Amino acid sequence: MLSRVASPVLENLAANRLKAVMPVEAKPAQVAKLRPVTHLEALGRTLGGLAPWLGVTDATGDEELERARLAALARQALANAVDPLAADHLAFNAGAQNLVDAAFLALGISRARTELWKKLDRTARHRLVDALRRTRRIQPPQNNWLLFSAMVEAFLASIGAGWEVAPIDRAFQSHESWYKGDGVYGDGAEFHWDYYNSYVIHPLLLTILRLMAPVDARWHPLLPSVLRRARRFAAVQERMIAPDGSFPALGRSIAYRCGAFHHLAHMAYRQILPDRVTPAQVRGALTAVIERTLGAAGTFDESGWLRIGLAGHQPALGEKYITTGSLYLCTFAFLPLGLSPANEFWTAPPADWTSRKIWSGVDLPGDRAI
Repeated sequence: MLSRVASPVLENLAANRLKAVMPVEAKPAQVAKLRPVTHLEALGRTLGGLAPWLGVTDATGDEELERARLAALARQALANAVDPLAADHLAFNAGAQNLVDAAFLALGISRARTELWKKLDRTARHRLVDALRRTRRIQPPQNNWLLFSAMVEAFLASIGAGWEVAPIDRAFQSHESWYKGDGVYGDGAEFHWDYYNSYVIHPLLLTILRLMAPVDARWHPLLPSVLRRARRFAAVQERMIAPDGSFPALGRSIAYRCGAFHHLAHMAYRQILPDRVTPAQVRGALTAVIERTLGAAGTFDESGWLRIGLAGHQPALGEKYITTGSLYLCTFAFLPLGLSPANEFWTAPPADWTSRKIWSGVDLPGDRAI
């Protein structure tokens, strides 16, 4: 399924025809505004979720052939995206949305450093650093967007490029002040019922801390509390997945489909799941979510591109900022593919997740807040 989602984006960008062939589905009044940013959305989000699998070193057979194919396409896609003479050259300052997807692109490269950075040619690396720096002109609002500026700087720091302290410091200080309790942050000063704690907040807080640890230790004291909150929220997310793989259709950006479980997938990939949540439970739960969302009839158009919706084609679920490129955040549910095929996540016998156990009558201890 991950290959099915990612292939149209990478095949076409690697061939310099993404802008020519990718549909731009959006609210009719928003198409002209979103067209200049949608292609970077598609690239950044596709690689953000695909990257861990591209970095796997012990895949075999058909899986390894497909991994190697997509890795080569990804490197060519990156080179074209930052080549000023390429038909698919992508501007990183065409609109404020570019900050978000430059950060997701940096996130993806950080998740497959060998395949997507070290194997990238020198010219493309220099151009990519310049493109990321251009997003500094975009001022993030006082919400989860602060983490996008911080992610760009953390990536630059991790590769030994010049980086700025202020965006990282501002993101951490602000999110500390916005913490609401029991593993949940506000998106800004206010709390919203949506999945942004998973889409963005928890995974980027953890990733930025990990990238900065070898470079600058000033934020390291935050790690115990950030990790404790992250484990609690992962436990909550696992319990939100119903026995049939559905989950509450709450809040904005629900058209990101299974990407709503970015955080749970990230915790499994980093092997830092909470107590009483086993890798096998998460494997089953995420599989069910992926099947309910991406497996629904109408999810893909006749050319294999994602369409707006949660369970099928439901364009009314797309907010004014949602376009075709936005939808590729769904790949973030696939992060555990970055674990070795020999890892417990894949080898442990099938196990029911919490809601399946409880609703089938299993006697489990009650849930507890932190």
